[in-house]
Amino acid sequence: MPKVDAHQHFWIYSQAEYPWIQPTWAIKRSFLPKDIKPELDRSGFDFCVAVQARQSLEETQWLLELAREHRFIAGVVGWVDLRSDKLTQQLTVFSNDPHFVGVRHVVQDEPDDNFMLRADFQNGIRQLKCFNLAYDILIYPKQLPAAIALASKFPEQRFVLDHMAKPNIKDGALEPWATQIRELAAQPNVSCKISGLVTEAEWNGWAPDHFRKFLDVAWEAFGDDRLMVGSDWPVALNAAESHAEVMQLATSYLAQFPAATQQKFLGDNAIRFYNLKVS
Repeated sequence: MPKVDAHQHFWIYSQAEYPWIQPTWAIKRSFLPKDIKPELDRSGFDFCVAVQARQSLEETQWLLELAREHRFIAGVVGWVDLRSDKLTQQLTVFSNDPHFVGVRHVVQDEPDDNFMLRADFQNGIRQLKCFNLAYDILIYPKQLPAAIALASKFPEQRFVLDHMAKPNIKDGALEPWATQIRELAAQPNVSCKISGLVTEAEWNGWAPDHFRKFLDVAWEAFGDDRLMVGSDWPVALNAAESHAEVMQLATSYLAQFPAATQQKFLGDNAIRFYNLKVS
């Protein structure tokens, strides 16, 4: 059965377009399909989902072009302006491409912790189901209450929480994150990505044991049908040597479960959630 990296990025680097990439970071350069394909092969993954890294329609179109050119890019989670009066037009154009499987907004950077509860944003979320699109929730723990309210208001919309909402792994603090994760997971329309965790730990001093109690919470809350693995490559390279090192964290944790459960986490759940065409 195919394995899917459910969360990675591409970009052609420029400081103006990617100001969030700090000058001292290891990822201050371009990353393209030719860079990740050998990494996926070494890690034993067959496909990936490319996720937006810049909030522009041009980037979404570019990611879709990459997916058409490279079979291993099974889906694209792009950006559209969910608050625009031209949203229907944007979604109609992009949805003509079967690789367009979801939408994401960088909510973690919004100064209003209740940004997702604004009427104009929710009007955009309301349209996604009509196009059979998922929504990736990118937030910090402080924004979890808004995510819980959003998911409950749109019970028929598919949501997936990116990076487990970036828990405070560096300090090892579970609460109130753990309680709120369980509350979010109580909404059956929400899935979760085990991704982006190494960059929430001490970059040069993390160990696999630092993640276990956080993974335990996510596994207990979401179960084996609503969790998927993502590398967050190349962002993860700020804190890890390779794609394989990041994925090893997940596969080592999975070793305690039966093979069928492992396959759900490593591919089946992402394929089903995003309706990926991987045959």
